[in-house]
Amino acid sequence: MAALPPFSVANPNFRKSLCFFSLSNVLYPLKSVYSSRSFSVSSTLRQVPSSPLSGFDIQPYLSCSMPEKQLKVAVLLSGGVDSSVALRLLHAAGHSCTAYYLKIWFQEDFDNYWAACPWDEDLKYAKAVCDQVDVPLEVVHLTNEYWSNVVSYIIEEYRSGRTPNPDILCNTRIKFGAFMDAISTMQFDYVASGHYAHVIHPFSKSGASGLKLSCDMVKDQTYFLSHLSQDQLKCLLFPLGCISKGEVRRLATLMDLPNKDRKDSQGICFLGKVKFSEFVAKHIGEREGILLEAETGDFLGKHCGFWFYTIGQRQGLGLPGGPWYVVAKDIQHNVVFVSRNYFSLDKKRRTFQVGSLKWLSGAPPDQLDQLQCKVRHGPGFYDCSVKIEPGASRHEDRAVVHISEDDQGLAVGQHAAFYRMKTCLGSGVILDSLDEQSFPICAKALDIAKMEDKTKLGQPVKIYTQVNAANAKKRKETLQAPFASSFMNWLKKFRGTLRMF
Repeated sequence: MAALPPFSVANPNFRKSLCFFSLSNVLYPLKSVYSSRSFSVSSTLRQVPSSPLSGFDIQPYLSCSMPEKQLKVAVLLSGGVDSSVALRLLHAAGHSCTAYYLKIWFQEDFDNYWAACPWDEDLKYAKAVCDQVDVPLEVVHLTNEYWSNVVSYIIEEYRSGRTPNPDILCNTRIKFGAFMDAISTMQFDYVASGHYAHVIHPFSKSGASGLKLSCDMVKDQTYFLSHLSQDQLKCLLFPLGCISKGEVRRLATLMDLPNKDRKDSQGICFLGKVKFSEFVAKHIGEREGILLEAETGDFLGKHCGFWFYTIGQRQGLGLPGGPWYVVAKDIQHNVVFVSRNYFSLDKKRRTFQVGSLKWLSGAPPDQLDQLQCKVRHGPGFYDCSVKIEPGASRHEDRAVVHISEDDQGLAVGQHAAFYRMKTCLGSGVILDSLDEQSFPICAKALDIAKMEDKTKLGQPVKIYTQVNAANAKKRKETLQAPFASSFMNWLKKFRGTLRMF
């Protein structure tokens, strides 16, 4: 696995590369640049009442906002509903807030990026939200830091056949890494965001902060925060950790937020409206390879590069008679193995290895045999046991993880996050599966994968499907029907002839 890129904050020129702009220097020039583009948020947003919560008891929703203290808080504001409600809750709790919008992705040579630019719309929503309660908004450009610490690493991982997690990297290296370093001299007590997670801070400064599950298990985002350090965690505040997504939407309506009806963002954090396949093709390119059925070695079709596929993927294969799943990749020979039997009971994955371990408390937990594990974002957990294999240093430690149930979607490069009850303990990067019974590839398929001249394979085989079988049966019946009718007519005549004698 490629080494994680060093934090660019270690660069003595780092602060020089950061650009802070007041909104007056950023927002209004955009109007002249994009004057030909329509935009749904009008200038009437400034006329929204500043105190729409009159008569509403907000106190029950402030339990994750430290209402008992007077704090100076830097709030990461994306223009979405979640971060906007988080800002309003912190404001309602009596804290002195400054909002920051991070502009982290821009490539001038990406053909369709400016045609569907996401950040100008986000920024206008963010400003409208801040205007309601007179909270200052600053724009921070971290494009170079994001490229060197996140995007370039992701490209290299995909090129190596692994599947990284951009959101985890963005949290650890940008939102709560480069940004926190950039504002370190501004004496903020905490940095807040709209994440669905609950940080428990100790009463004494010598104690360790902990990361708890959100009360909304579906939206819970502790998985994406599981690779933070203790130094990062102790500086964070997540006002939405104690309320559900439904309550957030209700609060947005009660607060009459200008983005109250805005849909949640989907997809990879840095791509905006750019398609993932376009991004990969742009930075890694395309190279023709073949699709082989894992069990038979049948040549089923072609693809544009193994880096477009991840283990467990079923979309985008273009094969009939599915569902088909990606079960393995031969990186050296650019071959993708697929199967329709992905969830067969004889193809188990329960044991895997994890590296790049990071524990939120700063050290591994004392007991590792009764934990829970997430191998992807979502409400699902596995019971698991973890065995540490010490390296030359703690940063080089690895762990062997055994989960309680089969999971056939383990993707090398993704993270496994560990929990004890409702507390997130930390996470590591999945390296490989150690099961002897991980998905088997037949000898014929392995031999074909190694062929240098794959043009000798000829045309892909015709995939036999249930639809094909039904059509074949229908054609057979159609062809047999005239013969059967003629035979019965002949038989009747023959019987009639016999009666004459």
